[in-house]
Amino acid sequence: MNRLLHLNDRPGHYPDSWYAADAPALAAFAPLKGAARADVCIIGGGYTGLSAALHCAQQGLTTILLEAQRVGFGASGRNGGQLGSGQRIDQLGLTKMVGADAARLLWDLGEDAKSLVRSLIRDHAIDCDLKPGVAWTGGSTAEVADLHRLAEHLATQHGYEQIEILDRAACQALCPSDAYCGGILDQAAAHLQPLAFARGLARAAAAAGAQIHERAEVHHLTPGRPGSPAKVQTGQGHVLADHVILATNGYGTGLHRQTAARVLPINNFIIATEPLGDSAARVLTRDVAVADSKFVVNYFRLSADKRLLFGGGESYGDRFPSDIAAKVRAPMARIFPHLADVRIDHAWGGTLAITMKRLPYFARLAPDILSASGYSGHGLGTATQAGQLMALAIAGQSAGFDTMARLPIPPFPGGAALRTPLLSLAMSWFALRDRLGF
Repeated sequence: MNRLLHLNDRPGHYPDSWYAADAPALAAFAPLKGAARADVCIIGGGYTGLSAALHCAQQGLTTILLEAQRVGFGASGRNGGQLGSGQRIDQLGLTKMVGADAARLLWDLGEDAKSLVRSLIRDHAIDCDLKPGVAWTGGSTAEVADLHRLAEHLATQHGYEQIEILDRAACQALCPSDAYCGGILDQAAAHLQPLAFARGLARAAAAAGAQIHERAEVHHLTPGRPGSPAKVQTGQGHVLADHVILATNGYGTGLHRQTAARVLPINNFIIATEPLGDSAARVLTRDVAVADSKFVVNYFRLSADKRLLFGGGESYGDRFPSDIAAKVRAPMARIFPHLADVRIDHAWGGTLAITMKRLPYFARLAPDILSASGYSGHGLGTATQAGQLMALAIAGQSAGFDTMARLPIPPFPGGAALRTPLLSLAMSWFALRDRLGF
């Protein structure tokens, strides 16, 4: 049994999030019972798995998806809902890391990911409150200068001119907080209701013919051999499949050692305040999402009913803190002191996954097993695209998957025993630098 699937949540239930309270309902899918046969078996029912199921089924492949809890149960149904441009590492950093040509390919893939999400929402009539605009804000003149430099690079090197430059006055006009002194507003990025999007993908995949099973936790994965299929074992049955897609992100790294060495689960937390009414204008004056330049990022936006949805704080142990609301209230109050005593109606945590380079880990784990995970907080578009790219790779069109698989993703140092303590120590240092303003 995977501890992370059960430690912080009730089996078969979504967390007490505003997303779960707001998203259109979705009837439960039946568990897997007995033996089944498929062209493709997908492990994990988040954005990656649901997108893979939809695209595999659309190609006429018999497709079975196994989700240990409910579809969208993990990070896909708990995240900040931001559909960002590019990759998790910005283009200036990517160019230094992999060179200009590879960075351009990755930029184009990132743009394709945004387009894919928008087309899926449009084509399948997914009601998830998609809105344009994500701002990145800086708390120091150096951070703002870096953001402005990035905007100039994107305009000159990629022809990307959808970014609005925010000086101090423009930033204050958008987000009236003394914590920020400028930034950029990406008009072609977007934000949405993440659980509603996940449930919409599930409906679309099922309508396309994919078989979805919830409460079907996978305990063992056996790669196929020449002449025999892979075997995916759950507590109540198994699937024999010609291809397997591992799409568990932070919740299933124990299924394969190579992935576990490079993809580390961490926890992040979000609160939803009471509706703010007219005072919402003291948080944001436009319906955009915001993320700041801290190493441990704070991110926020307003819901349709004018609640502040604010994410902040990370933890590296298995358990969520006993008082999530208090943990997130602290950074919220530093940015918006007037909300220090606001009522918090929902507080929830989620497990995502990071890699050493903060870029996703795509891998062909065996001839019949593909995997994508480690989205490092940039998963809405990238994970959805990962499902599509793995479906295309199974169909023999692997160019996009192979581009992502060439990213240099080293294993975490310290092995299974020491990687989490070492990361916690490093992240605590960076969090201290954030608080001290270094």
